[in-house]
Amino acid sequence: MTATAETAAGAFAARPGGSRQLAGTGTLLRFALRRDRVLIPVWVAVNALMVLSMPGTIKGLYGTAAERADLMRQMETNASLRALVGPVFDDSLGALTAWRVGLYAGALAAVMSLLIVVRHTRDEEESGRQEVVASGMVGRRAPLTAALLAAAVANAVLALLVFAGLAGQGTAGALALGLGIAGVGMLFATMAAIVAQLTESARLARGLTAAVLGGAFVLRAAGDSATDDGSSVLTWVSPLGWLENVRAFADERWWALLLIAGATVAQGAVAYGLAGRRDLGMSFLPTRPGPAAGRLRTAGALAWRLQRGSVLGWSIGFFAAGVVYGGMTEGAADLVGDNEQAREIIERMGGQAGLTDAFVSAMVGMLGLIAALYVVASVLRLGGEETSGRAEPVLAGAVGRLRWAAGHLVIAFGGAALIMLLAGLGFAAGYGQDFGAILGACLVQLPAVWVIGGAAVLLHGLLPRAAVAAWAVAGAVLLLGWVGPALDVPQTVLDVSPFGHLPKLPGGEMNWSPVLVLVLIAGALVGAGLVGLRRRDLT
Repeated sequence: MTATAETAAGAFAARPGGSRQLAGTGTLLRFALRRDRVLIPVWVAVNALMVLSMPGTIKGLYGTAAERADLMRQMETNASLRALVGPVFDDSLGALTAWRVGLYAGALAAVMSLLIVVRHTRDEEESGRQEVVASGMVGRRAPLTAALLAAAVANAVLALLVFAGLAGQGTAGALALGLGIAGVGMLFATMAAIVAQLTESARLARGLTAAVLGGAFVLRAAGDSATDDGSSVLTWVSPLGWLENVRAFADERWWALLLIAGATVAQGAVAYGLAGRRDLGMSFLPTRPGPAAGRLRTAGALAWRLQRGSVLGWSIGFFAAGVVYGGMTEGAADLVGDNEQAREIIERMGGQAGLTDAFVSAMVGMLGLIAALYVVASVLRLGGEETSGRAEPVLAGAVGRLRWAAGHLVIAFGGAALIMLLAGLGFAAGYGQDFGAILGACLVQLPAVWVIGGAAVLLHGLLPRAAVAAWAVAGAVLLLGWVGPALDVPQTVLDVSPFGHLPKLPGGEMNWSPVLVLVLIAGALVGAGLVGLRRRDLT
């Protein structure tokens, strides 16, 4: 050991216990923010744009106080729509903005936060990089602290953008909504920090935390369908229900923010306690060993075993979402009523063949946009297998790269078809009619979903270190499909998304040409990505 190293090591050992525990946090935080220089800005920008675009949209839809008051009355009697977006507490533009997008902004902040925390904790341990980092002068709790601080930076920027953009609607309400969204994000960041130490797999940590988020949404939906003022016990059990009960722009309940903050601090304390009680790379719930033969004799079987939990979770979620959307279809016409602006937006999203068909088409299109997130996550599992070192021993045997990748791609692209099929079945069950037409409308979304998946394959094959940009592609498409029609974005801009070229079913005319073109584009992207994968070195 050199004199400099000995001096540094001696200084590190001489530090107080708390200081040693957090040594290197600043460096790790800078490294985390640098690694996420694409991921964090994209998530923050998409979420902020979704929120900040809503006041103008609502003003165009419900321009008068009478129209907004009528909307409130309709929501009081429409349990299905309350389950989807929550109750309305006031008829001001700010309150309607918080009602329309507050829950979804909180959910997106939660997803962003759990991805950040798991990536910089369990992912690093699983890949072996954390062991190298820990061999230096880095404290035991420094990686966890840096991950939580990275999530805090992202949520703070999001809260600041929401506050600045909505301050014109009311300073107190803008502050309450911004803090509420960021608070939910940090609550799930600390939850992910706990789960990441309970499990040995980053994939499982992400899946379990996301499952808790899904459960929170379901509990909140069940509570809001039962009451019109957010007072149900089920609503209060859910963290998303706490965000809803902040009541931004409607006599703010600041104490609800304290509830979110208290839960965040408590979970953070648990996470720090666990971090000091386990060895690096270990977990409190060890993974159960699986069979070494039989079902795992092929690369495809291994891919299925690795991704079956994800497929099951998405399948259940899409079927449930289909049932909810189908159940609210009949109430859509009553909600829109004679509002021409609302009718125009739904028709821009779903076509011109009648309001009910347009609404079904718009909701099916939203499910297709969300399915694009599934296919990106499933394709990028290839990158996770490479960086963790698990792909190398598989490829060292009699398994070629294309065969190995094909196993995961079948799960990605076939899984997308499965979840859209189940969404159609759920939608038809909730609606109670037009089974064939609704099923066809769901399945026609697949070529566009596959194009997004093909882009992810291309990035992984040619630029593996930039493959995370596939999330940016999916986020941009989601933003165009979700917010574009409400903002009356020109059709030329909407056509940048592959979803803009799909037939508007049900009700519209089935045009096979764009469908076949999108399938060919998806195939070309996958082919180019596989060629790149075959020729490059493993990451």
